[in-house]
Amino acid sequence: MSETLVITGAQLLGAESADIIVHDGVIAEIGSGLSRAGARVIDANGLVALPGLVDLHTHLREPGYEASETILTGTKAAASGGFTAVFAMPNTSPVADTAGVVEQELALGEAAGYATVQPIGAVTVGQKGERLAELGAMATSRAQVRVFSDDGFCVFDPLIMRRALEYVKSFGGVIAQHAQDPRLTEGAQMNEGTVSAELGLAGWPAVAEESIIARDVLLAEHVGSRLHVCHLSTAGSVDIIRWAKKRGIDVTAEVTPHHLLLTEELVRGYDARYKVNPPLRREEDVIAVREGLADGTIDIVATDHAPHPSEHKACEWQAAANGMVGLESALRVVHQSMVQTGLIGWADVARVMSAAPARIGRLSGHGTPLEIGQQAHIALYDASVAGVFTEADLHGRSANSPYLGRDLPGRVQYTLHGGVLTVDDGAVVAELGATSERGGSK
Repeated sequence: MSETLVITGAQLLGAESADIIVHDGVIAEIGSGLSRAGARVIDANGLVALPGLVDLHTHLREPGYEASETILTGTKAAASGGFTAVFAMPNTSPVADTAGVVEQELALGEAAGYATVQPIGAVTVGQKGERLAELGAMATSRAQVRVFSDDGFCVFDPLIMRRALEYVKSFGGVIAQHAQDPRLTEGAQMNEGTVSAELGLAGWPAVAEESIIARDVLLAEHVGSRLHVCHLSTAGSVDIIRWAKKRGIDVTAEVTPHHLLLTEELVRGYDARYKVNPPLRREEDVIAVREGLADGTIDIVATDHAPHPSEHKACEWQAAANGMVGLESALRVVHQSMVQTGLIGWADVARVMSAAPARIGRLSGHGTPLEIGQQAHIALYDASVAGVFTEADLHGRSANSPYLGRDLPGRVQYTLHGGVLTVDDGAVVAELGATSERGGSK
């Protein structure tokens, strides 16, 4: 059971100031001048109060790749960034394509306690794209999987994609597609364009993403099922999603923090921290995805947190692994790229980083408004400060952040997961102990 907390002076969604009493893991009171005998008082004067953030696209690496990350270290990283729930991608070893593996991940998340861990199941056996995985068994398992993805592999066969969309429709699931035509991106090392030509690196053309999205929204329309597009990165992709939504197709899309801020120009230094899939794009694409997020075409921000050991990044560009860590920096990057630019406000941040991802993933108990009776998943964020992002800001096992040495605004001061403090006065709580509560069910 969590302790009773009185949070004073917090700015709810960056607006009016209020006190919040948290008791037995739920929001018990909201008002002014509140107090509770024996409670701990947290001075949140000037801090932005947000519902706990939810990441629909996290790589926790366990089981199988614990040298990069574990569920414990990954959820500590999540807590430090204000996240109270993360959806774990299936590219583990063994692949999360059975009920047994997703239930193992669920149990490890419960034992850690820093954030609710909701497994994502693979669409196909071994993520090989050849035959459907045990979608129904994972859906009815204790993990209650509702999101399925082959993650770094595109479900390229249109017949298998259609069957997957048809299958998950029966239980309200969603297929999250990594939109990448593998034939058009063979040997690709960065975005295809002027910079790739100058550097002599094989290009990853925008059409490789856009053509798969175009195909899949039409398949989703034909089947009448839900499609989610992972890490959308090009202006053309935004246009396709906008068209599909106007047509009434049930499609949602995500953008990563790095695609909201960074461009292909960073590749000129051959620093493999900037190697990612899909690649960093042009400035024009960054502008387009920002506008798409602001106008609701893009539904959510998802980190695509992808930890790697240093040896997988500290090598020549062509041999380096794709991916960046992003849980600790996501809110700060969204603050810089979207809030400080005036494109969205804090209520919108709550929508795209908490409410909408929880809704897409069918994860109840998270993404809920800061209201009496709701579970106390809360992030308290100091938007008034700024500083250089360093390795001291990282709490996972890997340090492959593209933001090291960069000035970023803000800092998460407190994170509450089900009323339990996981970040206390800017520091990740060292140990929480085991817990049997998920902090939400479907």
